[in-house]
Amino acid sequence: MARSSATRRLLSSIRSKTNTVSLLIFDGGAMPPSAGGRRAMSTAARAKEDNEAWWKESLERMRNIGISAHIDSGKTTLTERVLFYTGRIHEIHEVRGRDGVGAKMDSMDLEREKGITIQSAATYCTWNGYQINIIDTPGHVDFTIEVERALRVLDGAILVLCSVGGVQSQSITVDRQMRRYEVPRLAFINKLDRMGADPWKVLNQARSKLRHHSAAVQIPIGLEEEFQGLVDLVELKSYYFHGANGENVVASDIPSNLEASAVEKRRELIEVVSEVDDQLAEIFLNDEPMSPRDLKMAIRRATIARKFVPVLYGKRIQKQDVLYMLTAYNLSLQGVQPLLDGVLDYLPCPTEVENHALDQNNSEERVLLSGTPAGSLVALAFKLEEGRFGQLTYLRIYEGVIKKGEYIVNINTGKKIKVPRLVRMHSNEMEDIQEAYAGQIVAVFGVDCASGDTFTNGSVRYTMTSMNVPEPVMSLAVSPVSKDSGGQFSKALNRFTKEDPTFRVGLDAESGQVCYV
Repeated sequence: MARSSATRRLLSSIRSKTNTVSLLIFDGGAMPPSAGGRRAMSTAARAKEDNEAWWKESLERMRNIGISAHIDSGKTTLTERVLFYTGRIHEIHEVRGRDGVGAKMDSMDLEREKGITIQSAATYCTWNGYQINIIDTPGHVDFTIEVERALRVLDGAILVLCSVGGVQSQSITVDRQMRRYEVPRLAFINKLDRMGADPWKVLNQARSKLRHHSAAVQIPIGLEEEFQGLVDLVELKSYYFHGANGENVVASDIPSNLEASAVEKRRELIEVVSEVDDQLAEIFLNDEPMSPRDLKMAIRRATIARKFVPVLYGKRIQKQDVLYMLTAYNLSLQGVQPLLDGVLDYLPCPTEVENHALDQNNSEERVLLSGTPAGSLVALAFKLEEGRFGQLTYLRIYEGVIKKGEYIVNINTGKKIKVPRLVRMHSNEMEDIQEAYAGQIVAVFGVDCASGDTFTNGSVRYTMTSMNVPEPVMSLAVSPVSKDSGGQFSKALNRFTKEDPTFRVGLDAESGQVCYV
């Protein structure tokens, strides 16, 4: 039937006023959303996409690393220089506290007095737009549990080796711990200015004693007193460190006397990485042009897959100043800035590491966590401390978001707890924050738990796998000084047991004494 002129004019008028015509068809099905509903849905979808893009970029620009080594290899010194060169602190202090201040990460009086790290300490800094969360760990075997629980929650690590001492007993121990928790790592050979420094000997020791599939990504320009800088084998540039504390890095061409050595070592690097990376092997075997980016991405893939350990170098400068009666030192450490670049280039971000939880509702079936803020909250309490404001609980957030004032559930005890205060740690200093998301390491106050407990928002019953706890090697019998103090005595032992997984308390059946190991 032909349309009337009035109908045609009406349709023409409608089409001239709008580009979209919505037709409602009543056939027993659901009605399509209105234009306003579609706009709301579109806005919500765009907001979700923007939010996902934000946290994806944020996680890609995050690194969680630990620094581990044998005693006196320079872990805390390295951390101190990292904080200085990233602008987190503004003065460099000597580890043993000879200047009356001491290193930032050794906040305990006993640590500064003895010049050693006793407990692991967390901090954070920013380098080239990336956030780096750092845990400095002890080197003494007496405090090996601190290394265990730090490596349990980290995505990457730096293994510091002395260029004179080489691979030592505790170097083997911490490397074994890194393997246990499948932590990708860099090796940093330190103290190239010391007499007898031999970085190539240390590299061969790492290959033979630690079974590292490794190669140098740098070569030093001189050794001992003749150390001048580093040659980057990936970018084929040399770097020199100027300024009072080596803070000014100057890039230059490779010295002519090192060109042949650089070409040889770069080829060795390419060959070693090609053995474990198919993409680089294809380029290498086909004799195709290889850009610095090709090599860098291959090193990154192999390192994250734990098939390769890049080796970088550094020099500790410790010159005595006669004017200060041998008590003042120039305490710069050359090679830290390229090491930080190596952390960004080669170590994984939180989403590049697989973390699994155990589903308590499904016979402890392993569940792969997304590692993003979009999922349900899953956080692990890996370290407890008794602070000025009560128990301080360190958390690694594996999934979801935690907010101040919200309730979380301790899956191990079933208790629902409110988060009264949420902080980020800078050694013994605290910065209050309102929320934290997946990938971050934070601390909370007023949360009753034990080391190793898992927290969620209650929507899932996941627990994280426990850390390895070494067996005790000594035991002591103790008793309260009086019967009246028995309650406080038991309370103190209970607190120690919560804080330290290696601390175990029992009652000797024969003597009736309380024993701890």
